[in-house]
Amino acid sequence: MDYGGCEYPVPCGKDKYISKNELLLHLKTYNIYYEGQNLQLRHREEEGELIVEGLLNISWGLRRPIRLQMQDDNQRIRPPPSSSSWHSGCNLGAHGSVLKPSTLPGIQVTDAEAVPNTEAPRSGAGTKAQAEETPQLMRTRSDVGVRHRGSARTPSEQRRIRRHRFSINGHFYNHKTSVFTPAYGSITNVRINSTMTTPQVLKLLLNKFKIENSAEEFALYIVHTSGEKQKLRGSDYPLIARILQGPCEQVSKVFLMEKDQVEEVTYDVAQYIKFEMPILRSFIQKLEEEEDREVKKLMRKYSILRLMIEQRLEEISEGPTAM
Repeated sequence: MDYGGCEYPVPCGKDKYISKNELLLHLKTYNIYYEGQNLQLRHREEEGELIVEGLLNISWGLRRPIRLQMQDDNQRIRPPPSSSSWHSGCNLGAHGSVLKPSTLPGIQVTDAEAVPNTEAPRSGAGTKAQAEETPQLMRTRSDVGVRHRGSARTPSEQRRIRRHRFSINGHFYNHKTSVFTPAYGSITNVRINSTMTTPQVLKLLLNKFKIENSAEEFALYIVHTSGEKQKLRGSDYPLIARILQGPCEQVSKVFLMEKDQVEEVTYDVAQYIKFEMPILRSFIQKLEEEEDREVKKLMRKYSILRLMIEQRLEEISEGPTAM
């Protein structure tokens, strides 16, 4: 990669700029650290603008549950042309003509755990026909919109469903567990570029995992091992911020957190956070002693000034009477 070129400022936030050469030096260090890995970043120039692109690691730091979007099975899985019945109450003939609705059998919905483990009949033909006639009830947002399937899904259809469902650390959508909290500190990544602002990265991440929550509920933070927490503003560029922080995630990480649950912690405060209470009390005691010394010093200073002023006033008052 060519890390040279002419010098010009590159925006890294609102009213914040970094020179192109300095950013390229940081980028070179970043790529050396991730040599041979897919986290290396690429850069190019378009119309005089430097653009860096690649994967950004983001750690889950949520304290409250999130909601996954409902799997839209009817849009993603379409029936084969030879299917004679794909919607409850609507049967298609061989040439697409609509036939009379067939009477649906009674359906009893039970949990998987409640189904008794009974031995299936030995008759192979009867078992297969019975399995094909067993309808399935798909869970949707409302029981009014329930659609019944006339036959069980084939293995190919099940594979297609799994491919279209997104997961967070192996968690797929399920009507029982669609609301959950990702494991704290677990890492995911998104492919972005250096022109994408914080809100754009947030929306991309939520869309990738089909998260129903609004992007307005979350924020990106750079969290240091020292305890320092720096919130990325709406005008910041997360990929450039990551490059400038350095590649080592043992020093700092980018976290997705709730906007109203986390407060920024400056470096001056963070350096005291990890001290034990006895050490912090000793700091407070030393500060109080220093404060007392400063107060006494000021009191002596102004006491002397007061005496000088009083002596001068006496000299002024005695002057005219002496004449």
